[in-house]
Amino acid sequence: MKSGTEGVAISNYGRNLMKEMMLVYDGNQHRYAQIAGHGFRILAEAMEKDLPYEIKCPSMLICGTKDHASSCIRYNREWHRKMEIPLKWIEGAGHNSNTDKLEMINSLLEEFFSNIL
Repeated sequence: MKSGTEGVAISNYGRNLMKEMMLVYDGNQHRYAQIAGHGFRILAEAMEKDLPYEIKCPSMLICGTKDHASSCIRYNREWHRKMEIPLKWIEGAGHNSNTDKLEMINSLLEEFFSNIL
């Protein structure tokens, strides 16, 4: 639980939210391992298929500069490069950047939606 909460957020607020969510798995590491393993399997299978996933709607990638959840920084860079999806970096934020830099995320979303509506 410690690495899970520290790896996804920088702020105490974000870490506490994640800790509260992860308490469901306290004492049941097997269940957590099954869920995490399932997620990694799905990702691995999708990558192996190497299908052309075309996003046909307006989109934007958001990634915290201190995101330590798996390979998110690397994947976001690649999606941005290969698919030309705009990528917004949230300085000093972790994986759950909306809990670390709420105002910045809200501002990006407001700008994004005002440009497509």
